[in-house]
Amino acid sequence: MSSFALTLASLTRRVGAVDRLWMALAVSLALGLALAPEAARQSLGFIAESLLRVSPFLALAVAVAAGAGATGADNLIAHAFGGGGLKAVVVAALFGALSPFCSCGVVPVIAALLAMGVPLAPVMAFWLASPIMDPEIFFLTAGPLGLPFAVGKALAAIAIGLLGGTATWMLVRAGGISRPLRTDLAGAGNNCGSAGLADPAAVNWRFWRDAGRRRSFWRQTRSTTAFLVKWLTLAFALESLMLRYLPAESVTALLGGGSLLVVPLAALVGMPTYLNSYAAIPLMSGLIDLGMQPGAAMAFMTAGAVSSLPAAIAVFALVRPLVFLWYLGLAALGSVVVGYAYQFAVA
Repeated sequence: MSSFALTLASLTRRVGAVDRLWMALAVSLALGLALAPEAARQSLGFIAESLLRVSPFLALAVAVAAGAGATGADNLIAHAFGGGGLKAVVVAALFGALSPFCSCGVVPVIAALLAMGVPLAPVMAFWLASPIMDPEIFFLTAGPLGLPFAVGKALAAIAIGLLGGTATWMLVRAGGISRPLRTDLAGAGNNCGSAGLADPAAVNWRFWRDAGRRRSFWRQTRSTTAFLVKWLTLAFALESLMLRYLPAESVTALLGGGSLLVVPLAALVGMPTYLNSYAAIPLMSGLIDLGMQPGAAMAFMTAGAVSSLPAAIAVFALVRPLVFLWYLGLAALGSVVVGYAYQFAVA
């Protein structure tokens, strides 16, 4: 059995444990409908709309991951990235900056890559770069904020991916991280390096002709989908509360200054309060019109896109605490660096 199949078997056991999450959400919803029915209905609508929005990416990621496990192709994918070193980091950062995944939508892809045994360094590069920019957001950003800002944000996505991937590569080589996934999600042979990868020859592309592989495919599809939908539901529930109770005026008052400290402050504020790329564009446009530094706007948008509160919750459920803190630190550091770089470039 492949490392991914073993991981998904462990994931199935975890799904039963997080059923308590559904219970907590149901109780919260019942209380909300009793105490604030209109707000609860709006939150339900927002959750449903958000899940629908990410469902194509979720379905694609789950299908690819389950298919890779059923065919044994996960071994080929893992080997393709496993021996690349820094070259794999560069490829992952470039691909991440062009991919259409949001901060929550990228989580199932990351889960699949780590479960396949892909080294953490290129995964981290993709993980950091992907949510910052995609083709749709590029054109939406170029309108209100201008083409230079959109190009700067695309370059920032690549730069943060390269910075994070390279730093992770160095940390792993120094023995700082050995297994990124949580213990109850990690299968045998699943680690940050490529030493534990299975033999790539054992691949059956026509897995549907084998009853055992068909069962493996559907079992992995069900368990992965159940796990991710539960945590994404919680993430979107919290995001709906932020949209309702966090006034944009508060963010404006906090980030409207002209000090150099506004850039790191914007990154720190953006990480938990960032709503989504669509809402951030007009907010940043208005703040810049009010005198906010463009570099602070860049730091806010990049830090928030990578590690907003909803995305952070989904990531925390997936990886070990050390990897989670490392990911947050890289997001903050990278966003401050690109924020200052953009500020000096346009000054």
